[in-house]
Amino acid sequence: MNLIDILLAGAMLGGLYGLVAMGLTLQYGVARIMNLSYGEFLIAPAFLAYFAVTSRGLSPLWLLVLAVPLGFAVQWLIYQLLLTPLVRRARGGPALEADSILATFGMLFVVQGLMLAGFGGDYHSYTYLADPVEVLGSKVAANRLLVLAVALVLGGGLYLLLTRTRAGAVVRAVAVAPQFAHLVGINVRQTAALAFGLGGALVAASGVLVSMFLPFSASMGTMFAMKALIVVIMGGVGNLLGCLAAGMLLGFAETLVASFVDPGLTLAVNYGVFLLVLLLRPTGLFGRSAR
Repeated sequence: MNLIDILLAGAMLGGLYGLVAMGLTLQYGVARIMNLSYGEFLIAPAFLAYFAVTSRGLSPLWLLVLAVPLGFAVQWLIYQLLLTPLVRRARGGPALEADSILATFGMLFVVQGLMLAGFGGDYHSYTYLADPVEVLGSKVAANRLLVLAVALVLGGGLYLLLTRTRAGAVVRAVAVAPQFAHLVGINVRQTAALAFGLGGALVAASGVLVSMFLPFSASMGTMFAMKALIVVIMGGVGNLLGCLAAGMLLGFAETLVASFVDPGLTLAVNYGVFLLVLLLRPTGLFGRSAR
């Protein structure tokens, strides 16, 4: 691979990792829910796109448009029906984290079991925009360029939403000081549900993007959830720019190792970079130390 190949492949992977992690950092940083079933809700839209493309002949771009509101609605309902009773019982205490981990861990197996029953344990894929496109003398599949473009648009749109709108200011206030947000008239639970739904919209869109260029199976959700968690912690919990920076770092590290060492070591380099960042910056690349 030449330099342009590495830059494009690293940017594509990094942008996708950053987009996936942004959804998780919203759910964990604002709603205070560690959603262990997060990866399964990435793979489920990938299967939905696979079914629509192979059985109905639809473009995955239509599924991408559908996945965003559908992902939001599903995760918002999960928060309202399953997690809100846990929030009320814990009253913002440490019990919420333990209860939500157990609840979402169980949901992981429910969703994964449904996908296994419907599609089996084999890998699935379809062909979409696989023709090479020349960029600066290097050839790259058009679907990978599309994934990079959509990831940057969605990630940038979310960043502008949270930093340039009143609703975004409300979400950031709950993320920073949930115990005081109600003093200025903010409904903390509704805002947490909104953030949880936004995370669902991002992970659903990410699932459709993954299906465009990667083979996937019903058991791959845990891998994506772990990578998203690594990126969230590396970037600093609740920090969107940190997610993007950490995602890019991970994407380029994987690409370099796969190109010049051994593709089988990509998972090892993930944890190696993760441990190195924790040693040098325990609060993450953009995290702030508590005072």
